[in-house]
Amino acid sequence: MTKQFLKKIASLSEADISAVIQLAWEDRTSFETIEERLGVCEADVIKIMRQELKSGSFQLWRKRMKGRITKHRSLRHPDMKYSDHEIANHRRANC
Repeated sequence: MTKQFLKKIASLSEADISAVIQLAWEDRTSFETIEERLGVCEADVIKIMRQELKSGSFQLWRKRMKGRITKHRSLRHPDMKYSDHEIANHRRANC
């Protein structure tokens, strides 16, 4: 892992890391929302998930996320009616 990533992880609290994991598992919360809320880009979310989850859980998550259009705003159909910001706000309140 890079020094920059390790510094970023060190700056996150346990609650922030927990929030990253929770939001990453949520199908409708985009990686862009996670970055806006917690300052963690998609690549770093993947690294956090790899580091924090058991191997089998990480593999399950990666398989689940592969090709899921709801995880990227740019891939979503314009007629999608929900806001991932509202979902992220709800999830964040439960931390």
